Amino acid sequence: MNLKTILRRLKSARDYIDTSKYTQTETPTEKSAGSPIEGKELEDGSVQPEKVLVSWDGEDDPENPKNWTPLRKWKAIFAMSSFVFMSPLSSTIVAPALPAIASDLNITQPAVEQMVLSIFLLGFACGPLVASPLSEIYGRVRVVQTWNFLYIVFNAACGGARTKEAIIILRFVAGLCGSATLGIGGGTLSDLFRARDRGKAVAIYSWSPILAPLVGAIMGSFISQNTTWKWTFYASSLLSVVIQLSGLIFLEETYPPLLLRRKKARQAKGTGANNLYTEYDYLDQGRVKVLLTNLFRPFKLLATQPIIQVLALYNAYLYGNIYILYADFIDLWTDVYRESIEIAGLNYISIAIGSAVAAECCTLINDRIYRTLSKRNGGQGAPEFRIPIMLPATLFLSAGMFWYGWTAEKRMHWIMPNIGASIFVAGALSCTISVNAYVIDTYGQYSASGLAAVSTIRCLAGFTFPMFAPYM
Repeated sequence: MNLKTILRRLKSARDYIDTSKYTQTETPTEKSAGSPIEGKELEDGSVQPEKVLVSWDGEDDPENPKNWTPLRKWKAIFAMSSFVFMSPLSSTIVAPALPAIASDLNITQPAVEQMVLSIFLLGFACGPLVASPLSEIYGRVRVVQTWNFLYIVFNAACGGARTKEAIIILRFVAGLCGSATLGIGGGTLSDLFRARDRGKAVAIYSWSPILAPLVGAIMGSFISQNTTWKWTFYASSLLSVVIQLSGLIFLEETYPPLLLRRKKARQAKGTGANNLYTEYDYLDQGRVKVLLTNLFRPFKLLATQPIIQVLALYNAYLYGNIYILYADFIDLWTDVYRESIEIAGLNYISIAIGSAVAAECCTLINDRIYRTLSKRNGGQGAPEFRIPIMLPATLFLSAGMFWYGWTAEKRMHWIMPNIGASIFVAGALSCTISVNAYVIDTYGQYSASGLAAVSTIRCLAGFTFPMFAPYM
């Protein structure tokens, strides 16, 4: 099966997407025409003024997030990526401290010990299904800031846990609250960039969830070696406070429906007109019904869209293996190579290097492929043009996984398992970037819900896979 056949089948599958299944179907009568509605004569002889549509002032309207200056866009992207970075960091910062946690809290079963690490990801699986639809009503910033504040509170509370039951419950709630950015970040990219300009932004966004667990593991190694395990939680909460404060300065609202409603409110206040409307006014009317529609959208996508189902299962397998690697990585260096925890944590740098190289190369190659295929398609882009790079990337991650396992089993020089792990994670990151870009291009305004649906299955795998790693 050649590349053209694969792309043609993907396009055929996407053509079956019926957006009416997951989008808001009830819209006000005013928005159907997309232009002012004629005045209506009332019984008393007066004429009701025409409804005036408030929208963007042309394709180049500077208020439209897609037309913001590059500096303004990248400020918003880096601010959102900081929030995206924080939660996965917290998922692994406790990994080097697990033996100390197990000793203090009387945890004797290896699976329960691993659950302290992976239960955080179960919260990741549930949170985006609620947070992403909420962001499609109340905007990106409000949901991210609120949920991150709750994450700070519950993550810090983990440091004060006195029983294994308490720390598992608190870890789950912290993961739930910290997961808001997993889908919302992708929605922000859709808000800010057109498809042809989105490659680099998607790469940076996709790099954060991969790099963060590595930084978390390195931090956790030094913290657990020099102080108590409680400071793995306190340190991550303090770092998140810094990001929360920086977000107040740099993170701007990017969700177009909310920005247009704010524009309407400003014009109504300035002119005193009461006949203004936007095509998104239905979000302010019957919010409970709209909220229920948005909350069920990720489930509908997951249940009815073959594209989402296939990509979710594929990403779940990758994510599960990545977290097996994270859970077992320290043990390899301490038990087999007899390194101290501090030195063992430095081996994560090799994975970070592989991630950085993959993010840069994937961005350049993916954008070039997209432009080339778009020219061949008469200048029209398509989501399928994000997929070709996944073919060689899958070969890389398979080779890297085999390389890592073989060299670790044979106890070869310490650089050899590092090279294998680096190649594996580089391939996995390239596939993740392609999947994120494909979902964003396909579902547009509802990309946050699409990414939430994909991340749910992915995080369930990240939760379950590490628990059986100690028995392998």
